[in-house]
Amino acid sequence: MVNFTVDEMHSLMSKPTNIRNMSVIAHVDHGKSTLTDSLVSKAGIIAGAKAGDMRFTDTRQDEIDRGITIKSTAISMYFELGKDDVADIAQKTEGNEFLINLIDSPGHVDFSSEVTAALRVTDGALVVVDTIEGVCVQTETVLRQSLTERVKPVLVVNKVDRALLELQISKEDLYQTFCRTIESVNVVISTYADETLGDVQVFPEKGTVAFGSGLHGWAFTLRQFATRYAKKFGVDKNKLMPKLWGDNYFNPKTKKWSTKAVDADGKPLERAFNSFVLDPIYRIFSAVMDFKKEEITTLLEKLEVKLLPEEKDLEGKPLLKTIMRKFLPAGDSLLEMIVINLPSPATAQRYRVETLYEGPMDDESAIAIRDCDPNGPLMCYVSKMVPTSDKGRFYAFGRVFSGTAKAGPKVRIQGPNFVPGKKDDSFIKPIQRTVLMMGRYVEAIEDVPAGNIVGLVGVDQFLLKSGTLTTSETAHNMKVMKFSVSPVVQVAVECKNPADLPKLVEGLKRLSKSDPCVKSYMAETGEMIVAGAGELHLEICLNDLENDHAGIPLKKSDPVVGYKETVQAESSMVALSKSQNKHNRIYMTAAPLDEELSKAIETGKVAPRDDFKIRARLMADEFGWDVTEARKIWCFGPEGTGPNLLVDTTKAVQYLNEIKDSCVAGFQWASKEGACAEENLRGVRFNIMDVTLHSDSIHRGTGQIMPTTRRVMLASQLLSTPGLQEPMFLVEIQVPESAQGGVYSCLNVRRGHVFHSEQRVGTPMYTMRAYLPVSESFGFNADLRQATGGQAFPQSVFDHWSLMNGTPIEKDSKLQALTVAIRTRKGLKPEVPTYDQYYDKL
Repeated sequence: MVNFTVDEMHSLMSKPTNIRNMSVIAHVDHGKSTLTDSLVSKAGIIAGAKAGDMRFTDTRQDEIDRGITIKSTAISMYFELGKDDVADIAQKTEGNEFLINLIDSPGHVDFSSEVTAALRVTDGALVVVDTIEGVCVQTETVLRQSLTERVKPVLVVNKVDRALLELQISKEDLYQTFCRTIESVNVVISTYADETLGDVQVFPEKGTVAFGSGLHGWAFTLRQFATRYAKKFGVDKNKLMPKLWGDNYFNPKTKKWSTKAVDADGKPLERAFNSFVLDPIYRIFSAVMDFKKEEITTLLEKLEVKLLPEEKDLEGKPLLKTIMRKFLPAGDSLLEMIVINLPSPATAQRYRVETLYEGPMDDESAIAIRDCDPNGPLMCYVSKMVPTSDKGRFYAFGRVFSGTAKAGPKVRIQGPNFVPGKKDDSFIKPIQRTVLMMGRYVEAIEDVPAGNIVGLVGVDQFLLKSGTLTTSETAHNMKVMKFSVSPVVQVAVECKNPADLPKLVEGLKRLSKSDPCVKSYMAETGEMIVAGAGELHLEICLNDLENDHAGIPLKKSDPVVGYKETVQAESSMVALSKSQNKHNRIYMTAAPLDEELSKAIETGKVAPRDDFKIRARLMADEFGWDVTEARKIWCFGPEGTGPNLLVDTTKAVQYLNEIKDSCVAGFQWASKEGACAEENLRGVRFNIMDVTLHSDSIHRGTGQIMPTTRRVMLASQLLSTPGLQEPMFLVEIQVPESAQGGVYSCLNVRRGHVFHSEQRVGTPMYTMRAYLPVSESFGFNADLRQATGGQAFPQSVFDHWSLMNGTPIEKDSKLQALTVAIRTRKGLKPEVPTYDQYYDKL
């Protein structure tokens, strides 16, 4: 029975100190949704017996069929905490009632963008790690994302039952496994943590680590055991907690603690964690699994666990689940850990405001966000769109950072390109309704004050994927989210019946809204292109498009991969192009950019929006640029943000500033469609060497200069040994030793190579890391499973762009064949153009 009403939740919403907004993040299949069930059943939303099998937050049919989470789902729950536990909360609280807004996020790397969207609106993260597999590639990715967003982590080591039932390892080995896992997590945290967060590493003795089994519905923290033993020993539980971890040993004869593993007579002592914490668990497991009826009865009496009459007849695993659930209910320990250790919005927004808000830190919006002020101006960030049952409409899912969101008053809806003081990308409209997201359904609610997660109705038509809602006239945007994956795999779609084209166009618009990372656009050739992060992501998106958003049968092309064009050397001579009227000349050369600098521009370390003096200093210090040249960077491209630069290296040229805008427009055009295959350029620096201009301004208008700039750029690109870069996946493969050969053979066929392989201590599993070209990755999972008899589990995530050998202008080379294939697909002339098509003689 649900043990709270919407009114109770509404009254708690106005106490920001008693709210916890948190995401559950982890590698795929480490048990996020299963663990979430324990909390959902604790709140009375599902029956306790079903927790662990039901996966309440997997709401879509394909999630249930595949057994993985695809979309992040939010659910709000109300809990009461015991009076003793409330006393241990370091931050300010009112009373013992708490509201937890939990978002269960996907673990599959293709859906990383969903994780980013979830982390933006939460302040704490429950990181789940499998006892046996340990910290995997995606665990590291999501932890890095959470620390970048200044989200504080707590850890759950899940699937402990596997270590006891499958591997049957000893207590000491299990303790060492736990230590290694926690250490790996702390290494990741200390690598990426922000200084402002303070020390956010996790330690069992501080109560920030829980151990348990989501499937069986039990979990414990050292705090719980310390509370149990504190009564028995008559000691304060806070003094006992550190004793239950690390090198602490209890001598039962002398009743004294020691840090040495042997007593005075040289007899070995058992580690306190093993004897006090693991021993009762091991005893229950051995008594139940070996069917020792009498032992079970005495154990239950000692542990004060009472079974119902119908539960007494159970045997084996069902009995084990029932006993462990009553002895160590997962809901209780997780709840206690979340409430005590994760920050409330009132605490978190003080240090998160700098990473959230683009404007100055002393304007009214920033101050209201910092204070989490429900009476300040409304500042609400929409991080994603959730489809409603009403076809084609979406709930805008986000978080109120200040003010109160309610239906009625008009608010300004600002898209990601909004600039204060201008009208572009903003609408002034009223919110129609506010709702609470409750997993599989929503609850209407009258208003939502600061610090809460909200669903808004009626603003979906004015936003594409994300944006800021505000009532302040001067408010800047909340910062745009940075995704760890990029859409590199593309498919062209068309409708089987031409009359359905309008439905397809409408369906593509809805698809773009429903997923934070998917891109859909119309290519020059007239094809509709859908781009996703990987094979699985694309498959899910196309299924949604066909069945939900467009609802029409589609024809899909084979997946294609976007390449980037680049140059491999400086131009062999200065390129020259004349304008159409022959009165203006532009001289230019091209040169490759340093790979480190290209990456720095893509990650935003060197940003076009930065002050040019600060940026020039950074480029001089870190990338060895000349400061005066770095100050004369005209722009970045394509789209004003890409890793290509236009640099003015001229000396004393008249009228140069008057043609700057025309040159920049030509540069954006040329960097979007390179000379070889009309793909984006990457890592190219164009230097304007000299310009000869007509003295009359009418003869040097945009129509003369822009096409000339483009032509001279394409000429200088073709004179600089052009090349292609292909996207590379980083593949992490978990595989037993016996099946490693299959992995190598499968990768060799696909131009992949393994660069790292290590055994996971205490298990027969190896973790292998390899690079694999995205173009070769289609069908890789199926082939790998076939080659290893289904024993290998790959996870691929886009890692970097890699330069391919050769040049597209070399006759009969592999690269030329590839370029011709791309040009043919795009409907261009098959031959790669030569430089003299763009180069004009003096």
